[in-house]
Amino acid sequence: MIKYNDIKIGDYLKAEFEGKMWEGEVVNLNGDEKQVCVDTGVQEFWFETEHLYPLELSDAALGMLQFQKQANDDGSVKYMKGSFRLVIPKEGDFTTIEMWYREDRRHHPDVHFVHQLQNQYLDMTKIHLTSEPMV
Repeated sequence: MIKYNDIKIGDYLKAEFEGKMWEGEVVNLNGDEKQVCVDTGVQEFWFETEHLYPLELSDAALGMLQFQKQANDDGSVKYMKGSFRLVIPKEGDFTTIEMWYREDRRHHPDVHFVHQLQNQYLDMTKIHLTSEPMV
C-alpha cells in the first residue's frame, strides 16, 4: 500500500482489482475520498489507496523511464537522463543511491520505488519524470 500523500499525478504504480494487478499512471486525485485515478493503458479506473502498490526501482524501470545506463570501472552503475544523474554501487543493487541534478546532490535518499524517484526528480528539477525521452 502507498500513502495517499506520497502520490502525485504522473506517478507510475501498480493497482489491484479483483486479484489482477495493473501497471499504470496516476491521472487524477480525489483528496476528499483519498482515491486515485489510474490509467492502465486500457481505461482509467479509480482506486482506494489500499489497492495501490509501488513499482520496484530496477534497471528495467529506469530503462522504461528513458535513463541511459553507464557501467563504471569500479563496478558502480550510473543512470542519466538529461542533467540528472543516479548512481548505484553495483549492478542491480538499488539499496544505496546517490543522485544529483546540477549542484543539488542527495546521498542515500529514501528512494526504493519508482514513484519515490519521480517525486525526488520533481523536487530537484521541477519537471515530472515520465517515460518520455529527453529532447
